[in-house]
Amino acid sequence: MYIAIALLVAMLALLLVFWGGRVLVGGSWLFGFIRGAIGLALCGAALMVVLVAADIYSYRNLAKEQSVGTLSFREIDPQHFLTKFADEDGLIREVELRGDQWQLDARILKWKGPLARWGIQPAYRLDRISGRYLTLQDERVKQRTVHQLQGSNYGVDVWQFLRQVGDGLPFVDTVYGSATFVPMRDGAVYDVRISHAGLLARPLNQQAESALEAWQ
Repeated sequence: MYIAIALLVAMLALLLVFWGGRVLVGGSWLFGFIRGAIGLALCGAALMVVLVAADIYSYRNLAKEQSVGTLSFREIDPQHFLTKFADEDGLIREVELRGDQWQLDARILKWKGPLARWGIQPAYRLDRISGRYLTLQDERVKQRTVHQLQGSNYGVDVWQFLRQVGDGLPFVDTVYGSATFVPMRDGAVYDVRISHAGLLARPLNQQAESALEAWQ
């Protein structure tokens, strides 16, 4: 679905380039300054539309609860873990997290009104992973870690723009979904799942189950 949306937006960009080119090269240059300004404006608008399409394409369709990947932990030092995240496509990223717990965040676009009635499903994009210490003293004095998992393309951030516009938009809601802070433990493996309500983590081995039981 979001590939089709991105393609439609890209087609709009091509039309803008075509119209901009015609304005720039067609007819007399008697009004050259005005003609050139309009043509360049159309080409600039086309570039912006392309960047918007690229940002939309980075979101994934969210029809129902689904796995977004797995997280595994290897302890380097106390409160210091090498974290391996394998997403649903099998791509692996390793980061170092400090603290006692981890959290994964995602951006969610929820369509409403006519768009929802047309069957366009919500979309999500993983945002960042971070570590947290259990005690306030550790939070204040020890090193904190936050890693971006996926950013916007070339500085164009559709989700952030919609969020700044406000929640009163008639066609979309922007939601920041976060998994509840979950304990890190050497050898623990978690399955991270996403739904319309946000993210949740499920233990996949005994180390993860023991960590959750001790934390609760």
